[in-house]
Amino acid sequence: MTDKKSTMKMTDHEMAGMPMPMHQTAPTPHQHQDHTMGDMDMGNGQMMHMGNLKQKFWVSLILTIPIILMSPMMGMRLPFQLTFPGSDWVVAVIGTVLFFYGGRPFFSGARGELVTKKPAMMTLITMGIGVAYIYSIYAVIANNLFHVTPVVTDFFWELATLIDIMLLGHWIEMNTVMNAGSAVDALSKLLPQVAHVQDAAGHVSDVRLDTLQTGQTVVVRAGEQIPADATILTGNSAVNESLVTGEAAAVKKTVGDAVIGGSVNGTGTFTATVTGTGDSGYLAQVMDLIQSAQEAKSASENLADRVAGYLFYAALFVGILAFIIWLNITSLAVALPVAVAVFVIACPHALGLAVPLVVARSTALAAQNGLLIRNRDAVEQVKTLKFALMDKTGTLTQGHFKVNHLLSLDSQYNDQQILQLMADLENGSSHPLATGILTAANGAHLTVTGASDPHQVTGMGQFGTIDGTTYGVVAVNYLEQHHLDYDHDQFKTLAAEGNSLSYLVSGDQVLGVVAQGDQIKPSAVTLVTYLKQHGITPVMLTGDNQETAQKVAQAVGIDQVQARLLPEDKERLVQKYQHQGKVLFIGDGVNDAPSLARADIGMAIGSGTDVAIEAADVILVASEPGDVIQFLSLARATNRKMTENLWWGAGYNLIAIPLAAGILAPIGFMLDPMVGAIVMSLSTVIVAINAMTLHLKKTA
Repeated sequence: MTDKKSTMKMTDHEMAGMPMPMHQTAPTPHQHQDHTMGDMDMGNGQMMHMGNLKQKFWVSLILTIPIILMSPMMGMRLPFQLTFPGSDWVVAVIGTVLFFYGGRPFFSGARGELVTKKPAMMTLITMGIGVAYIYSIYAVIANNLFHVTPVVTDFFWELATLIDIMLLGHWIEMNTVMNAGSAVDALSKLLPQVAHVQDAAGHVSDVRLDTLQTGQTVVVRAGEQIPADATILTGNSAVNESLVTGEAAAVKKTVGDAVIGGSVNGTGTFTATVTGTGDSGYLAQVMDLIQSAQEAKSASENLADRVAGYLFYAALFVGILAFIIWLNITSLAVALPVAVAVFVIACPHALGLAVPLVVARSTALAAQNGLLIRNRDAVEQVKTLKFALMDKTGTLTQGHFKVNHLLSLDSQYNDQQILQLMADLENGSSHPLATGILTAANGAHLTVTGASDPHQVTGMGQFGTIDGTTYGVVAVNYLEQHHLDYDHDQFKTLAAEGNSLSYLVSGDQVLGVVAQGDQIKPSAVTLVTYLKQHGITPVMLTGDNQETAQKVAQAVGIDQVQARLLPEDKERLVQKYQHQGKVLFIGDGVNDAPSLARADIGMAIGSGTDVAIEAADVILVASEPGDVIQFLSLARATNRKMTENLWWGAGYNLIAIPLAAGILAPIGFMLDPMVGAIVMSLSTVIVAINAMTLHLKKTA
């Protein structure tokens, strides 16, 4: 299989509950929240805590006040400014404290960038404030010790305000990242503080949520929040999963159904077996998705990094060139602020935020609406998507089969014996066809004991031994591959009614047949119509018979159908279509896993198998085809916001850098370093606001 997910596999396994090193403690969703949202990368791994950055800004702002009151702005003394003997030295001391205290995050970031030989934003900021500080100290010494004429203008006013603006920009950035994930952070707060645990004797006691363990039985009463991911043992209810799947309507839950921690129980009371706690629960997985989405690199972010690199060298070249030219034309006092303005205004601060902020917002919206995006590159692949290949059972259809016909094909067995043998073979299987057979056996009041040596042959059927005889429940593919005789006319008649057929075999004998019907999901037609309207060709790939597949395809509007496929056949067809364009594959079974991994975008139905979900890029929690539309719509909106932010983050430099270099000086316009800092920070604010305007429009 392809290695397209090699860069994300560790994150995926961790999300699925991979064992952690012995020295670590499995984090709770709240711990994930604190770590993810409490720190911020200040450049090449240099982390700064939110509280530290906030403190640095306020302290720096306070230190700026006396500097503003005692030093000239742009070389001009203002009426309210205070001057007294030694005031320049006071400003120099305060400015020095401010420079080293407020500038420390940028120095650390610059050091990290230079160590990795990738100078970018932090290096530019450090260069700008460093040059301004050194020159200002020189100005104070020259004016007060050597009494030079003309007086040398210092830049402490500009230096102080520049550091404040930079710190404020980073604070805004961090707040925006936190807000981008706030919708998902709120989910973790839905978990109750205690859970009602029932022991083997039926006694119920309350335990703290952090002590709850997988396998324990919990009691969930009417109106309570469900404490953890679980499977219902007894009772039934209607559960409100709106903050998890985005669906406002309560979902009916009964014995055997899965419930998600954080959702709200309705009027019924039920007991359930805990299946996920700590870092293995749904909410913790969502938090991991947010964190990994912010940390992982995508194609757009790599592009942003390259643009930032180009900007650094462009700014360095233009700044030095402008400095040399202005130094020769005028003086150092003029050349220096020009160079500083160029360095400051070209900082790729907003560019570095352009993609991550949109991704954080997009991931939060997706999770809030039942879309778990595990590979963020999947979002960018939507731009060039050409084909949507999809499984039939469980994807386009409900996957809830009902036995419509049960026939014995051997005189030694009656219909009930055929059903009994099939049920014993399928006992314990979660395949939709197996579930239909077991339901029929339960309805006939048969006692299902199971078979010895049960084993599955993927794409073929289920086998086992009963009373010393080996039997198998197989598809028609198995009959043909092993040249077993069966009634072709009977097969066509039953399949034409839309049934999926399973045969009971023993050796080379075909003993019986069961025909089961499925229902098409209401949103399947809407999905196919949407795909066609957006130039994406829908294709059905199924292991079912051609007649049934064709009937379902016709009902939902799919023209291209491939039936009676084995897992390797599906994967081969995915590769075939990839030669013509990008491919989305939607499936839910074990036999879909290779195709999900191979496709450019693998999308798993949330009710599918763990293997399929593990191989997918996107998971549909609600298991509805209509949610594919939500993902495609969100992906298009996300890509549009990314493009807009890349232009906001870098495009303004096309005008700003020449202005900072003094191209309009002949008409009397010079861009001050402080104004350059304001323009740069303004672009950051615009990028942040633009990312937060990303919304998901719900489709009908």
